[in-house]
Amino acid sequence: MFNLFKKKKAESTRGDHYLSLKVREVIKETPDTVTLLFDQPDPYLEYKPGQFLTVVLEINGKEVRRSYSLCTSPFVDPYPGITVKRVKGGLVSNYLNDQIRPGKTIEVMKPLGNFTSEYHSKNQNHFVMITGGSGITPIMGIAKSVLVNEPLSKISLIYCSRSEEQIIFKKELDTLQNKYPGRMKVVHNLSQPGASWTGLKGRLDAEKIISELKSGFFPEAEKTNYYVCGPQGLMDLSLATLEAMEVNNADIHKESFFIEPASKTKENLIVEGSVSKLTREVEVILEGKSRIFEVSPEKTILDAGLDVGVDMPYSCQSGLCTACRGKLITGQVKMNEDAGLSENEIAEGYILCCSSKPISSDVKIVIE
Repeated sequence: MFNLFKKKKAESTRGDHYLSLKVREVIKETPDTVTLLFDQPDPYLEYKPGQFLTVVLEINGKEVRRSYSLCTSPFVDPYPGITVKRVKGGLVSNYLNDQIRPGKTIEVMKPLGNFTSEYHSKNQNHFVMITGGSGITPIMGIAKSVLVNEPLSKISLIYCSRSEEQIIFKKELDTLQNKYPGRMKVVHNLSQPGASWTGLKGRLDAEKIISELKSGFFPEAEKTNYYVCGPQGLMDLSLATLEAMEVNNADIHKESFFIEPASKTKENLIVEGSVSKLTREVEVILEGKSRIFEVSPEKTILDAGLDVGVDMPYSCQSGLCTACRGKLITGQVKMNEDAGLSENEIAEGYILCCSSKPISSDVKIVIE
């Protein structure tokens, strides 16, 4: 039925990596969280559940970029959408919560990210998901896709929030549990619950996770996939607990929402003794066009490219989002942070330009 909706041209003056999306609807999820649904562009926006969009905005005369996970499923939802939780002092999150209205056009980078899954109707999988706060956003897209594409698979979700009114997608999660009885179970853990709350409360800890996984959820399936997403503390706790339970690392998928302050990140990129002190030439092929520029010892490949006007894609500049991913064709680089890349991507030669410095004179990178 989706082809009945009028499509909007997604032309962008920036190039093939970018789209212009028109806001169709703004949904108030909680007092400090909104979902922005976009009109489908022409051609349709292709994405995998769990991926993210990078929004490109001009605020106070300066360009700013932030990455937000898609909360929708291309198998279920007619319109793609992102959910943005207000961060205290956050320039972009506050702008999106306060200033965006239907009809506004927003520049975005095309969807990216590896926090995804492949689906098959014959799979009999168990998806264990542990998340907190706005970490629920990619989980929602994946969960809806599992339920509609894999009728034999089941989902167990531990979701941490501050209070009842801060539970993002509360009504939608309840609806999914009612629509798919016996296939989806949600356990909420609140750190500051009201007096009437009877569920889990206080900080999530290893004991709670182990207890729920061993006794509170579905029996073991043919295969169990673990998806962990949220604040750094929850990520560290969950991953350490799964490791203690001897869960195979290959079955764990993780997406961190933690980004270090820019000043600290740039300091960390300078690793004594690991990067040449020479200025080197680097060739970057972007959208089929070759650009050659110099990279001085104190700069990353991304920083140096932006300085000379090469419109290289980027977002977090912390090595997490993969927006600046490129394939190293020749030469060698020192990559300080590669958390956003999968082991297969690293093996295939992909690097993150925001955290890479050349250590040879023949570095050639293709950004697809």
